[in-house]
Formats: sequence, structure tokens, C-alpha cells
Amino acid sequence: MNRGRRIWIGVSLLAVCGFLSIKAFGQASRQEAMPQVPEKTAAQQFKNIQVLKDIPADQIIPAMEFIAASLGVDCEFCHVEHAFDKDEKKPKLTARKMMEMMMTINRENFDGHRQVTCYTCHRGTAKPLATPIITAEMHMPEMTASAPAPALALPKPEELLDKYLAAVGGADALKKILTRVERGTVTAFGDQKLPIEIYSKAPDERVSIMQMKQGESVTAYNGKQGWLSFPGRVHMMNAQESAEARIDADMNFAVDVPRMFQKFDVQPGEQIDGKDSWLVVGQNEGQPPLKLYFDQKTGLLIRMLRYVDSPLGYNPTQVDYADYRETGGVKIPFRWTLARPGGRFTIQVDQVQRDVPIDDAVFAPPKPPEPH
Repeated sequence: MNRGRRIWIGVSLLAVCGFLSIKAFGQASRQEAMPQVPEKTAAQQFKNIQVLKDIPADQIIPAMEFIAASLGVDCEFCHVEHAFDKDEKKPKLTARKMMEMMMTINRENFDGHRQVTCYTCHRGTAKPLATPIITAEMHMPEMTASAPAPALALPKPEELLDKYLAAVGGADALKKILTRVERGTVTAFGDQKLPIEIYSKAPDERVSIMQMKQGESVTAYNGKQGWLSFPGRVHMMNAQESAEARIDADMNFAVDVPRMFQKFDVQPGEQIDGKDSWLVVGQNEGQPPLKLYFDQKTGLLIRMLRYVDSPLGYNPTQVDYADYRETGGVKIPFRWTLARPGGRFTIQVDQVQRDVPIDDAVFAPPKPPEPH
């Protein structure tokens, strides 16, 4: 893949933090941000689409991301660079057959539910895995019966969400903050450190600007619609992407999260950075879940796991939060690490200002570049 294109997709989309389909926010974004025009299909917008012809055009890239993550490859594994419509590479022809096979398996064996995906066989490798892998640490099943572990008393989801809200400072303190400006560095591409500025304005406007050698990489949401920009490229977010960006822009997330889902479940969470956690899973019918990991002692959010629902499977994004500090009566993470298959980066905040004037022009969408 062209390095400039890979940086823009890999970093800018990671900055958006993956897709979070929230029913109330998603519907609002769709009504406010998206013009009422017929949605193009993939076949109408792209050349030489043969399998995923009838899906919405804006779902092609998430589908390609899922394939790349499942096989651990870049775009040029299947496609001719700068000529994606050509059929000169055998892996592209094979990929079409594999997608059709996967769809047939799900249709004929799982009532059309997506149980088998590219990742089911590939597990991050270009060739499907047919032989079990021997790992350094073997976990063999117990061959003798043992006494069952005692049942763990689980807290109620509303208790954990209330504890989280109290831990960050409470609803009144959160709602008092009108603006926030954060400055720090992004560690990405190994050990490269890049400057970043994040401008937030209540209730849900946010712009992050990362300084790269090629220019500014921007991820933004202005309360109605989001966009990504990189020198020479601008991508206006669709309804799903805007809903996702709106979550990251929500300055009152701890107040709003209980209203975002129809159902919450609690499970014992894993140990994260030496901290025991509770896992709260938010669910809306027909949408990917949102997994929130809360520190059992402090109640603070230490991990969020969410998924992009592509036509071929879920694309996961994990965000780990750390270094919570109080600023203006509210605790916020000064460090967070975003990870998706094939890449991760860490943002470390060094300076925070609250309730400082922010020019509305900061949240104005850019003009699309002239077509090449």
C-alpha cells in the first residue's frame, strides 16, 4: 500500500477510535448530518464490483479493512496499486470465491447469520490455518473433575455506571466545563512522537489535529457531521462514522452512556495493567455491543472495546485509558492507547486548559480538494 495512503487510513481512522453504533446518537446524526438523497450501492460507485454489488457504497472500505485484518495483509496483496478495478492478481480472484463460499456456508448452515467469516480460517495469516499451532504456553484441558469455582457476586450495571460517574467528578462538575484544549504527543509508527492538539466544546464538538511531516491529519466532529482530512484528501463521514465521532466528542459521556443502550450485562473483567476490572456490556438489538471495563477499586473506565459492523464481519477497536488526573473538578485520562488489527498508537497529554475561548472556525468542515 502507498505509504501516504496507509498513514492516512491507519492513523486518521484510528484517531476516530473505531465504529460505535449507538442507537439514539446514530439516529440523530443521520437526521441532522446526512442529506436525503438516494444511497449509492457499491456497484454504482466503484468499478468492477462483482460480489458485494448491492451493499451501500460506504461499506466497501470497512469490508476491505476486515479482509486486510483477517489475512494480515495490505491492499496491494489483492489489488494493483492505483488501479483497484483491475483483475491482474490471482489473490483478488480467489478472494471473490472465498466471499461467495463464506456467504453460502452462512446461508445454508446458519440461517443467514454471519457465523463464519474470513478470520474463522485465516486467523491473521494470508493462507488459511489447517493445523493447530503449538504455542510457548500450553493450556491443556483438565482431564479430571474438579470442584466448580464459587459463583462470583456481580454488581448491577447501574451501580457500576453510577460509580463511574462519581469517580470522574459527577454530573454537575462535568456539565460546568464548556471547553477544553489538550496538547501533547502521539507515539506511532514505532517510536515516532508527533505533536497533537485536541479542541473540545460542549456538548459534542471536537477536533484533533496531529502534525505530521506530510502536513496536518485532522479528525473532527462539529455536532452534526464528522470528517477526516489529510493534505490533499478530505473524507466527509457517513452517518455511522459521524455517530462514532460524536461519542468521542461527547464531553458528558459518563452522564449519557446509561441512555445509549437498551440492555446492560455485567461480567467479571480481565486484569488490565495490574488492575482487576468489571466488564459492562451495552447492547442494542441488531447492533454490535460496546464493552466497558471499569477498575474495580476506583470505578474509572480503563478500557473500551467496540466494533465496526462491516458486511463481512466486525472490525474491533480497543481503547485503553490511563494516567487519570483531576482538572477543573473532573478526572480525565491524560493517556490513552488506541489499537486495531495491524496498528496502534498512544496519545499522551501534557497540557490541559478548560473554559478558554475556541473560535467556531476550528469546527468548520474543510472544502473538498479539487479532483485529480
